[in-house]
Amino acid sequence: MAEAERLPAGRAELECEKGWVFAMLMFTGGFYGAYTYSVRGGVFCNAQTANFVLFAMALGNARWAQAGYYLIPMSAYLLGSVISEAAAGPFRRMGPMRWDTFLVGFEILVVVALGFLPESAPYQISQVAINFICSMQYNTFRQTRDIPMATTFCTNHVRQMGVSIVRVCRHREDVKARRKLLTHLGMLGVFTAGGVLSAVLCRFLLGRAIWGALLPLGIVFADLLHADLCQERGARDRIPRGH
Repeated sequence: MAEAERLPAGRAELECEKGWVFAMLMFTGGFYGAYTYSVRGGVFCNAQTANFVLFAMALGNARWAQAGYYLIPMSAYLLGSVISEAAAGPFRRMGPMRWDTFLVGFEILVVVALGFLPESAPYQISQVAINFICSMQYNTFRQTRDIPMATTFCTNHVRQMGVSIVRVCRHREDVKARRKLLTHLGMLGVFTAGGVLSAVLCRFLLGRAIWGALLPLGIVFADLLHADLCQERGARDRIPRGH
Protein backbone atom coordinates (compact mmCIF):
# COMPACT_ATOMS: atom_id res chain seq x y z
CA MET A 1 0.00 0.00 0.00
CA ALA A 2 1.37 3.43 -0.90
CA GLU A 3 2.31 5.79 1.91
CA ALA A 4 -0.38 8.33 1.00
CA GLU A 5 -3.02 5.56 1.21
CA ARG A 6 -2.15 4.76 4.80
CA LEU A 7 -3.54 8.09 5.99
CA PRO A 8 -7.30 8.65 6.24
CA ALA A 9 -8.97 10.56 3.46
CA GLY A 10 -8.40 14.30 3.71
CA ARG A 11 -5.16 13.95 5.75
CA ALA A 12 -2.14 14.85 3.64
CA GLU A 13 0.27 14.97 6.58
CA LEU A 14 0.96 13.13 9.78
CA GLU A 15 -0.15 14.74 13.02
CA CYS A 16 3.50 15.13 14.06
CA GLU A 17 4.09 17.25 10.92
CA LYS A 18 1.45 19.86 11.68
CA GLY A 19 2.50 23.45 12.19
CA TRP A 20 0.83 23.90 15.57
CA VAL A 21 2.80 20.92 16.95
CA PHE A 22 6.05 22.61 15.92
CA ALA A 23 4.82 25.87 17.44
CA MET A 24 4.24 24.15 20.79
CA LEU A 25 7.69 22.57 20.67
CA MET A 26 9.25 25.93 19.75
CA PHE A 27 7.55 27.37 22.81
CA THR A 28 9.17 24.73 25.01
CA GLY A 29 12.52 25.41 23.31
CA GLY A 30 12.36 29.05 24.35
CA PHE A 31 11.21 27.97 27.79
CA TYR A 32 14.20 25.66 28.26
CA GLY A 33 16.68 28.30 27.16
CA ALA A 34 15.42 30.91 29.60
CA TYR A 35 15.17 28.30 32.36
CA THR A 36 18.77 27.10 32.22
CA TYR A 37 20.06 30.64 31.82
CA SER A 38 17.96 32.02 34.69
CA VAL A 39 18.32 29.36 37.38
CA ARG A 40 20.59 26.60 36.10
CA GLY A 41 24.03 28.05 35.62
CA GLY A 42 23.58 30.92 33.17
CA VAL A 43 23.94 28.77 30.04
CA PHE A 44 21.79 27.91 27.03
CA CYS A 45 21.28 24.17 26.49
CA ASN A 46 19.11 24.26 23.35
CA ALA A 47 22.08 24.01 20.96
CA GLN A 48 25.83 23.49 21.11
CA THR A 49 27.49 26.35 19.20
CA ALA A 50 28.29 28.30 22.36
CA ASN A 51 29.72 25.21 24.02
CA PHE A 52 32.04 24.57 21.08
CA VAL A 53 33.25 28.18 21.20
CA LEU A 54 33.88 27.96 24.94
CA PHE A 55 35.59 24.59 24.45
CA ALA A 56 37.90 26.09 21.83
CA MET A 57 38.65 29.09 24.05
CA ALA A 58 39.48 26.83 26.98
CA LEU A 59 41.87 24.83 24.81
CA GLY A 60 43.46 28.01 23.51
CA ASN A 61 44.00 29.23 27.08
CA ALA A 62 45.36 25.85 28.24
CA ARG A 63 42.49 25.37 30.69
CA TRP A 64 42.30 21.62 30.23
CA ALA A 65 39.86 20.84 33.03
CA GLN A 66 37.43 23.49 31.80
CA ALA A 67 37.75 22.20 28.24
CA GLY A 68 37.02 18.69 29.47
CA TYR A 69 33.87 19.91 31.20
CA TYR A 70 32.40 21.19 27.93
CA LEU A 71 32.75 17.70 26.49
CA ILE A 72 29.96 16.60 28.83
CA PRO A 73 27.05 18.67 27.39
CA MET A 74 28.43 18.25 23.87
CA SER A 75 28.49 14.47 24.32
CA ALA A 76 24.97 14.49 25.78
CA TYR A 77 23.73 16.35 22.72
CA LEU A 78 25.50 13.91 20.42
CA LEU A 79 24.08 10.95 22.31
CA GLY A 80 20.57 12.36 21.99
CA SER A 81 20.84 12.59 18.21
CA VAL A 82 22.34 9.09 17.97
CA ILE A 83 19.60 7.50 20.08
CA SER A 84 16.75 9.32 18.36
CA GLU A 85 18.10 8.38 14.92
CA ALA A 86 18.75 4.75 15.82
CA ALA A 87 15.49 4.17 17.72
CA ALA A 88 13.03 5.75 15.29
CA GLY A 89 13.11 2.88 12.77
CA PRO A 90 12.79 -0.11 15.12
CA PHE A 91 10.24 1.74 17.26
CA ARG A 92 7.79 1.85 14.35
CA ARG A 93 7.41 -1.92 14.68
CA MET A 94 6.79 -1.89 18.43
CA GLY A 95 3.65 -1.06 20.35
CA PRO A 96 0.84 1.36 19.48
CA MET A 97 2.84 4.63 19.56
CA ARG A 98 5.01 6.28 16.95
CA TRP A 99 8.52 7.34 17.96
CA ASP A 100 7.50 11.01 17.83
CA THR A 101 4.80 10.40 20.44
CA PHE A 102 7.05 8.34 22.68
CA LEU A 103 9.73 11.05 22.58
CA VAL A 104 7.33 13.76 23.78
CA GLY A 105 6.15 11.43 26.56
CA PHE A 106 9.76 10.78 27.59
CA GLU A 107 10.42 14.52 27.54
CA ILE A 108 7.51 15.03 29.93
CA LEU A 109 9.00 12.51 32.37
CA VAL A 110 12.38 14.27 32.26
CA VAL A 111 10.78 17.65 32.91
CA VAL A 112 8.81 16.27 35.87
CA ALA A 113 11.97 14.76 37.34
CA LEU A 114 13.99 17.96 36.90
CA GLY A 115 11.36 19.95 38.78
CA PHE A 116 11.89 17.76 41.86
CA LEU A 117 15.63 18.44 42.03
CA PRO A 118 16.57 20.49 45.09
CA GLU A 119 18.06 23.91 44.50
CA SER A 120 21.33 22.60 45.93
CA ALA A 121 21.67 19.98 43.18
CA PRO A 122 24.53 20.54 40.71
CA TYR A 123 23.43 22.61 37.73
CA GLN A 124 25.06 20.08 35.43
CA ILE A 125 22.24 17.58 36.04
CA SER A 126 19.63 19.90 34.53
CA GLN A 127 21.98 21.13 31.83
CA VAL A 128 22.90 17.67 30.56
CA ALA A 129 19.31 16.41 30.74
CA ILE A 130 18.00 19.37 28.73
CA ASN A 131 20.87 19.04 26.25
CA PHE A 132 19.83 15.43 25.74
CA ILE A 133 16.11 15.98 25.23
CA CYS A 134 16.64 19.07 23.05
CA SER A 135 18.91 17.05 20.77
CA MET A 136 16.34 14.28 20.40
CA GLN A 137 13.54 16.77 19.78
CA TYR A 138 15.58 18.67 17.18
CA ASN A 139 16.50 15.47 15.35
CA THR A 140 12.97 14.03 15.44
CA PHE A 141 10.79 16.99 14.49
CA ARG A 142 12.37 18.31 11.29
CA GLN A 143 9.76 19.53 8.84
CA THR A 144 6.17 20.69 8.65
CA ARG A 145 4.81 20.22 5.15
CA ASP A 146 7.52 21.64 2.89
CA ILE A 147 9.11 23.94 5.51
CA PRO A 148 12.28 22.76 7.31
CA MET A 149 12.13 23.42 11.04
CA ALA A 150 14.32 23.61 14.12
CA THR A 151 12.33 23.44 17.34
CA THR A 152 15.04 24.25 19.88
CA PHE A 153 16.82 27.31 18.47
CA CYS A 154 16.12 30.30 16.22
CA THR A 155 19.01 30.62 13.77
CA ASN A 156 17.35 28.61 11.02
CA HIS A 157 14.13 30.59 11.30
CA VAL A 158 15.93 33.93 11.08
CA ARG A 159 17.80 32.75 7.97
CA GLN A 160 14.64 31.40 6.37
CA MET A 161 12.85 34.68 7.08
CA GLY A 162 15.58 36.55 5.23
CA VAL A 163 15.26 34.22 2.23
CA SER A 164 11.47 34.57 2.22
CA ILE A 165 11.59 38.38 2.51
CA VAL A 166 13.73 38.60 -0.62
CA ARG A 167 11.46 36.21 -2.51
CA VAL A 168 8.33 38.12 -1.49
CA CYS A 169 9.92 41.41 -2.59
CA ARG A 170 10.90 39.94 -5.94
CA HIS A 171 7.68 38.03 -6.53
CA ARG A 172 4.84 39.70 -4.67
CA GLU A 173 2.36 37.13 -5.94
CA ASP A 174 4.39 34.22 -4.46
CA VAL A 175 1.89 32.83 -1.94
CA LYS A 176 4.25 30.04 -0.88
CA ALA A 177 7.00 32.50 0.06
CA ARG A 178 4.53 34.58 2.06
CA ARG A 179 3.35 31.50 3.92
CA LYS A 180 6.92 30.52 4.76
CA LEU A 181 7.72 34.04 5.93
CA LEU A 182 4.72 34.11 8.27
CA THR A 183 5.45 30.59 9.51
CA HIS A 184 9.02 31.37 10.50
CA LEU A 185 7.98 34.70 12.03
CA GLY A 186 5.37 32.86 14.07
CA MET A 187 7.92 30.31 15.27
CA LEU A 188 10.21 33.09 16.47
CA GLY A 189 7.25 34.66 18.25
CA VAL A 190 6.27 31.52 20.16
CA PHE A 191 9.92 30.80 21.03
CA THR A 192 10.12 34.28 22.55
CA ALA A 193 6.82 33.78 24.37
CA GLY A 194 8.18 30.58 25.90
CA GLY A 195 11.24 32.44 27.11
CA VAL A 196 9.13 35.24 28.59
CA LEU A 197 6.92 32.82 30.55
CA SER A 198 9.95 30.87 31.75
CA ALA A 199 11.71 34.02 32.98
CA VAL A 200 8.60 35.08 34.91
CA LEU A 201 8.11 31.66 36.50
CA CYS A 202 11.78 31.35 37.41
CA ARG A 203 11.55 34.53 39.49
CA PHE A 204 8.95 32.91 41.72
CA LEU A 205 9.44 29.14 41.46
CA LEU A 206 13.17 28.78 40.78
CA GLY A 207 13.90 25.19 39.72
CA ARG A 208 10.28 24.11 39.76
CA ALA A 209 9.55 26.62 37.03
CA ILE A 210 10.51 23.86 34.57
CA TRP A 211 7.07 22.38 35.18
CA GLY A 212 5.66 25.25 33.13
CA ALA A 213 6.78 23.31 30.04
CA LEU A 214 4.41 20.48 30.94
CA LEU A 215 1.33 22.24 29.56
CA PRO A 216 2.44 22.54 25.92
CA LEU A 217 4.18 19.16 26.05
CA GLY A 218 1.08 17.54 27.55
CA ILE A 219 -1.15 18.99 24.84
CA VAL A 220 1.16 17.72 22.11
CA PHE A 221 1.50 14.28 23.70
CA ALA A 222 -2.26 13.83 24.12
CA ASP A 223 -2.90 14.87 20.50
CA LEU A 224 -0.18 12.63 19.04
CA LEU A 225 -1.27 9.66 21.15
CA HIS A 226 -4.87 10.12 20.03
CA ALA A 227 -3.72 10.22 16.40
CA ASP A 228 -1.64 7.06 16.90
CA LEU A 229 -4.53 5.14 18.42
CA CYS A 230 -7.28 6.45 16.15
CA GLN A 231 -6.72 8.41 12.92
CA GLU A 232 -3.27 7.10 12.02
CA ARG A 233 -3.35 3.47 13.13
CA GLY A 234 -2.55 2.38 9.58
CA ALA A 235 0.25 4.90 9.08
CA ARG A 236 2.79 3.76 11.67
CA ASP A 237 5.32 2.89 8.96
CA ARG A 238 5.09 6.27 7.28
CA ILE A 239 8.25 8.31 7.76
CA PRO A 240 7.74 12.04 8.53
CA ARG A 241 8.98 14.54 6.00
CA GLY A 242 12.57 15.61 6.39
CA HIS A 243 13.82 12.16 7.44
